[in-house]
Amino acid sequence: MERLDKIISTTGKKSRREVKLLVKQGRILVDGVPAAAPEMKVDPAVSEILLDGEDIGYRRFTYIMLHKPAGVLSAVEDKRQQTVLDLLPEELQKRGLSPVGRLDKDTEGLLLLTNDGELTHKLLSPRHHVDKVYYARVEGTLEQADCDAFAAGMTLGDGLECMPAGLEILSPGEALVTLQEGKFHQVKRMLAARGKPVTYLKRLSMGPLQLDEILQPGQFRHLTEEELQSLPR
Repeated sequence: MERLDKIISTTGKKSRREVKLLVKQGRILVDGVPAAAPEMKVDPAVSEILLDGEDIGYRRFTYIMLHKPAGVLSAVEDKRQQTVLDLLPEELQKRGLSPVGRLDKDTEGLLLLTNDGELTHKLLSPRHHVDKVYYARVEGTLEQADCDAFAAGMTLGDGLECMPAGLEILSPGEALVTLQEGKFHQVKRMLAARGKPVTYLKRLSMGPLQLDEILQPGQFRHLTEEELQSLPR
């Protein structure tokens, strides 16, 4: 059982303050009856909750697509630096969300936040072969030999073994990198090992999820029903 205003606010459609007004206006029905108060306790798995005659679309789990900006940590909390959770409103911060994987502090792009632990495991496990695609700008000139080295798999100077990866050259200093794993600073370390240090890095996709071009750095939205259906189950 949860508060009605909390249930509705976690869908991202209305804030708790807005729910209070909607209840007063009689626009929210719980099992066909106008809601008595925004703080009334409801079991969303059992009760039907309608807003202006439409189901609110409540889900047990929350799935957020964030365009992570550079300079923000991919962490739940940090006492000294801003984290991706700090970019969300208070209602969502209380949902127990965590980033699926991580992006380096100075890397931007697609980051999925969820409280669905099973999905997180599937998206991060190498055996599920979830591709992650990055756009990279580098110093130096990319060559076919770099693509061949990525495709063969690389063992870096510090002993790190990297699975075969994709490197698609867009211009002499730009490329798309496709990984099936996400080791620490992996894209940067692989390109640096080829003598092409990264100057800018942005994640464009993770599995079936594509970064929404409408989202500016720091902006987020809930996943669409179509995107949810595309995720591994």
